[in-house]
Amino acid sequence: MKVKICGITTIEETEYLNHNHVDFAGMVMFFPKSKRNITLDQAKLLTDALDSAIQKVAVVVSPTLEQVLQLEKLHFDYIQIHGTLSEELLQETHTPILKAFNVNDISEYEYYHSLPQIAGYVFDAAKPGSGQTFDWSLVQAVPKDEKLLLLAGGLNADNVEEAIRFVHPDGVDVSSGVEYDDLAGKDPLKITQFVQICRKL
Repeated sequence: MKVKICGITTIEETEYLNHNHVDFAGMVMFFPKSKRNITLDQAKLLTDALDSAIQKVAVVVSPTLEQVLQLEKLHFDYIQIHGTLSEELLQETHTPILKAFNVNDISEYEYYHSLPQIAGYVFDAAKPGSGQTFDWSLVQAVPKDEKLLLLAGGLNADNVEEAIRFVHPDGVDVSSGVEYDDLAGKDPLKITQFVQICRKL
């Protein structure tokens, strides 16, 4: 079971991910509403600090083509796009795209799954980053194909095993579920616990 830790913001957090040999590291960019938003310069420092085996994912919301071209200079392995995705961007970007869906736009899956630029999907809650789960049966009904399917939305060490057994995704994506309860940032103990549960399945 692949594991993606999203919303990393510090070098210290990259060390937690390296130690646990996670598969993907997500970085939120061009979205100042998020407390996990980082700059291009910060992203460069974090991608350089991550183990080369960890795939780097830029997480953005309805990005412009200019923003995506800036991300491509940092050599991310994937760009995860929430919200809208323009036809121009689809034609001009060279980085594989993970299209994120929430419970409100899951019906758009049919359109995106046939596009060659879409390398996979992230199914998330209505409000990404909120730590809230959603009705997993919505994803269970999505036809599986050769593209990557990641399940997100309110996952943590208490519910991730149940989620995996119910949905059978290729991987799981967590952010708030591995953060401190009363401090900012990622909790290394929660990350280790989460990864250990996923690796058993």
